[in-house]
Amino acid sequence: MIYVTGDTHGDLERFKKPMFRKIKKRDTLIICGDFGFIWDGGKREKRILKWLGKRRYDVLFVDGVHENFDELESYPVEQWNGGNTRVISGKLRQLMRGNVFNIDGKKVLAFGGGDRDEDVQRSDSKCAPSPEDFEQAMSALEKHDCKIDYIVSYEPPAMITEFLALGKNASDTLCQSVSDTLNYYLDKINEKADYERWFFGRHHINKIIPKKHFALFDDVISTQHDPTKK
Repeated sequence: MIYVTGDTHGDLERFKKPMFRKIKKRDTLIICGDFGFIWDGGKREKRILKWLGKRRYDVLFVDGVHENFDELESYPVEQWNGGNTRVISGKLRQLMRGNVFNIDGKKVLAFGGGDRDEDVQRSDSKCAPSPEDFEQAMSALEKHDCKIDYIVSYEPPAMITEFLALGKNASDTLCQSVSDTLNYYLDKINEKADYERWFFGRHHINKIIPKKHFALFDDVISTQHDPTKK
């Protein structure tokens, strides 16, 4: 079974909450960006990463904007389940941008990264996906005849950002749209891919946008979650 949650921001207590107990051995948890546990490379950080890598389930994440990309890029790259990953510790891996993975019999397109937050000191230019990242995603989709099961990203496509902004003040975080280039390419992926569900973590809310798009923050849901059931 594949489970998905939103930005963890280096909060270890999230993994100790009761909702994580439903994730069983050989299940997979995917985090939609802003993992946040790879920051200073210190001894305490290494202990935490080792603890996460020893969970009974795989812990996978796509990058967001609140990451230390220099530190993240120091980890080795390895092929895993059809795509490139960075091996962090044990069962803990980063799913690299634009790769399609076979996880629990499902095809999952991972696409981390987002528009940098100017008010966040540690954000840098590496957080924004490059044209090469988008080319990688398009190429990976074509190899699968554009038919996949799930997309897991940090940012949503532009149409979802606009939907979430409805009724909000101009100063609201939801109204701060990502760059034109990023919007354009995410919309292209949205148009090209034949998929069941798209999960993203950018907006720090738990909300289902019927019926294919799932905004996640501190909730943990199965990819097979039925929105009609509580």
